[in-house]
Amino acid sequence: MKNYNRALFLILALFAISQTAFSQGYRIQATIKGLADSSLVIGHYSRNNTTFVPKDTAKADATGKVVFEGKTDLPGGLYVILFPGNRSWVELVYSGKEPNFSIETDTVDAIGNMKVTGSTENELFYTYQKKLKSDALEIESLKKSGSADAGTRIKALQNSFNAYREKTLADNPEAFTVKLLKMSTDPEIPSAPKLANGKPDSIWVFNYYKAHYWDNFDFSDARILNTPFLEPKLERYIKNLVVQRPDSLIKDADMLAKKASANKDVKSQVVLYITNQYENPKTVGTEAVWVHMAQKYYLSGEMGTSEDVKKRITEKVNTLKDLLVDKTFPALTLTDPAGKKISVQAMDANYSVIFFYSPTCGHCKEAAPKLKAFYEKNKANGIKIMTVSTDHNMDEWKTFIKEQHLEDVPNGFDALNQIDFLKKFDVVTTPTIYILDKNKKIIARKMPVEQLEDFLNYYQNKLARKL
Repeated sequence: MKNYNRALFLILALFAISQTAFSQGYRIQATIKGLADSSLVIGHYSRNNTTFVPKDTAKADATGKVVFEGKTDLPGGLYVILFPGNRSWVELVYSGKEPNFSIETDTVDAIGNMKVTGSTENELFYTYQKKLKSDALEIESLKKSGSADAGTRIKALQNSFNAYREKTLADNPEAFTVKLLKMSTDPEIPSAPKLANGKPDSIWVFNYYKAHYWDNFDFSDARILNTPFLEPKLERYIKNLVVQRPDSLIKDADMLAKKASANKDVKSQVVLYITNQYENPKTVGTEAVWVHMAQKYYLSGEMGTSEDVKKRITEKVNTLKDLLVDKTFPALTLTDPAGKKISVQAMDANYSVIFFYSPTCGHCKEAAPKLKAFYEKNKANGIKIMTVSTDHNMDEWKTFIKEQHLEDVPNGFDALNQIDFLKKFDVVTTPTIYILDKNKKIIARKMPVEQLEDFLNYYQNKLARKL
């Protein structure tokens, strides 16, 4: 019995030790000359350089000394000490493995006068920053000097810094600072093969750049979420390197989600970011990406979505899936001011513009004259419009038609009050415009009235190039 108790005590003691080891807290001391008796905040970036997550607040003494400390672990990331007024700051690398260190600098030259004690990560980080700043200032001075050998000396400085950078990365492969440096830069592109005309193959350069864009990005490390690099890199890749068509976007979105699967928290943010970009996209027709992401990652349960959220997503997916570009516009039959039935499907037009509006909506009253002018200019080309009131006040509807001089176009009204325009046609705001081709296939949705003519010219030219 005594042996059992002793063994149990040993296990509990070891457990307590392990808990202490994994819950080490933090103590970060900073002495910043020029900030006497000031309240400072420390926190980390969150996915981009505009989102800051505060973690602790402390007051500097008369010498500018401040201590941030706590018993709870801080997550790793790129941290910032914000000065009063949030106009200036000092960055710190917090790997999670160096919970106790100190820095000393001033407000005149925070980088140049930085001294670090107890943190190899920040020694590495600030040695790099000082070299970068020093060389940048020298290059700027050479540019202004106008000396005959300025170009040669600038090139030598650039080559020297590149060699220094490569050595820093090679000598410190496990450092979190090195991960940050790699994440913040573009892939290096080797010499491109030459075309028949002797010029470099720009397509090869683009394809190489895209293929190697994520080479130095460690999706398995959750600390990258607490840096400013994830969302800017995602945005640049998705918006600049992927053709803005649903098939291309969906392919690359799935590729990114797969890369991010190495860490569930990183994957969650990657999927969320892409999904949000295409819920109300600026590029015509790309809502299909949102539908894909919603179905594959949220409704499938892969992202651990709550049932309440799933319900709301399902409702939106059910609305949007039949209203995407290239889908046939759903049947819509309404009543005109004379009491006759009219329908979108019966419109004989090369292109049909469906204008959903509320008679009391200020934006709709501003858009209606522009819609009318567009119609008058283009009706000879087989373009027709139909206005659809989403409200159910007949007097207001007829007044709108008269005031906007729309009597000579089809004007629809839901006389039986049976249509849910939000769920059936995704009319979240008014006006909402759809453009349909001759076969009533959707070619654009939620198009601003000011862009109707430019879009149709572009669309018709694109069709002509395919012929």
